Amino acid sequence: MPPIKKVVIIGPESTGKSTLTQALANEFKEPWVEEFARPYLENLDREYRYSDLLEIAKGQLELEDQREKSAKEILFCDTNLYVIKVWSDHKFQKTDPWILEQLQKRSYDIYLLTHIDIPWEEDPLREHPQSFMRGYFYEQYLQIVSNSNVPFAIIQGNPQERLVRAIGAIKKIMET
Repeated sequence: MPPIKKVVIIGPESTGKSTLTQALANEFKEPWVEEFARPYLENLDREYRYSDLLEIAKGQLELEDQREKSAKEILFCDTNLYVIKVWSDHKFQKTDPWILEQLQKRSYDIYLLTHIDIPWEEDPLREHPQSFMRGYFYEQYLQIVSNSNVPFAIIQGNPQERLVRAIGAIKKIMET
């Protein structure tokens, strides 16, 4: 049996990552890994701290490993540790060494980078609605995927166009 292809949907806040991840999972009838940070932060009765990012990273990987067991060919990941690294570097000017080590150990087959071409949606967990900050974070993720030696596709347009572009990119990697 060939190894499971791992697809990571990555990008700034409020760029349709979760919507796209769920749509792809439905389209391919495969599991998806939700963002562990959301329920973790929703249940936190304080501001998150540097140490919370390590707990979120561990939870994210545990969830990814669990969901991979039920995948037939593809696993869709609604984020990965690069997102935690970007946030940690931005907010705390450092990233836990364990997270950096895991980034070197884990491999993925394609990154789908969601563009900032859709409107910001307010959410209590989101921090940077300003267009210049959305652009800043988009550039951070673009640099990561460009330097990853992993195929990537930029996903933009309306929801249907995004889904079509993502499906096309995934079909290409499935052929390899």
